[in-house]
Amino acid sequence: MTTDLFDLTGKIALVTGASRGIGKEAARLLAQQGAHVIISSRKQAACETVAQEIHDGGGQANAYACHIGDSDQIEAIFNHIRAEHGRLDILVNNAAANPYYGHITETDPGAFDKTVEVNIRGYFFMSVNACRMMQQNGGGAIVNVASVDGVRPGAKRGIYSITKGAIINMTKAFALECGPDNIRVNAVLPGLTDTKFAGALTSDSGVLNSWLEKMPLQRYAQPGEMAGAILFLASAASGFATGSCITVDGGYLI
Repeated sequence: MTTDLFDLTGKIALVTGASRGIGKEAARLLAQQGAHVIISSRKQAACETVAQEIHDGGGQANAYACHIGDSDQIEAIFNHIRAEHGRLDILVNNAAANPYYGHITETDPGAFDKTVEVNIRGYFFMSVNACRMMQQNGGGAIVNVASVDGVRPGAKRGIYSITKGAIINMTKAFALECGPDNIRVNAVLPGLTDTKFAGALTSDSGVLNSWLEKMPLQRYAQPGEMAGAILFLASAASGFATGSCITVDGGYLI
C-alpha cells in the first residue's frame, strides 16, 4: 500500500491574498489535493471568483474577505471559520502590502506603517489566531510567504525587505513555541515572480536584467512555481520540518 503524503482530504485551509498571484495558485493546488480552502483577500468579489473556479474544477472552497491589517477583520474571519468549520488545519500567510519602491531615506510614514501593519502585524496575529484553533484540534501547519529580500535586502525595497526579514524570524519563533502543540510553522522565500507586486521590477528592463544576471536559471518565476513548495510545507510530506525556510528563487541567493 502506498501513501499519498500530499493528500489533504478533510483538511480546512485558509489562504490569504488568494485572489491572484501566488496565493491563488496555492489555493488551487491545496484544493486539488482535497482541502476545503477558504479564499481570502481584501475584496469579496475577487475571492468569490477564485472560489468558483475551484468549485468548477471539482474542488471545495468558499470566499471570505479579510484585510489582515485590520484587527476586527482578523477576528471576524476566525469567528467565521470556527462557526462554519469548527477547525483550521492549514494557514498560508500570503497577503502582503504593495512594496514601497524608492530610496530607503525617502520612505514616508504612511508607506512604513502600511507595510509593517500588514507584513508583520497581520502575519503575527493571523498566526496567533490560527495557533489557538490548531491547539484545540491536535495541531496544524502554517506556511508563511516571505521573500529572498528578507535574506538579502533589495535596493529601493528597504521597508519591504525589513518586514520580510521579520517574517523569517517570526516563522522560527512560532515554530519554537508552538511545536509542542504539534503545530509546524515554515516559510517559503520566493525569488522574482511574475505578480502584480513585482511589476515595478519586471517592467523595468534595467532592474530586470540586474536580477537575471544573478539567477542561474536566467528567468523569473510564474506564481504556480511557488505553489508546490507551499503544498509540501502544508502536507504530511514535510511532517518533520518546522522553523524551515525553503528558498525558491532560481538560484538568486547563490
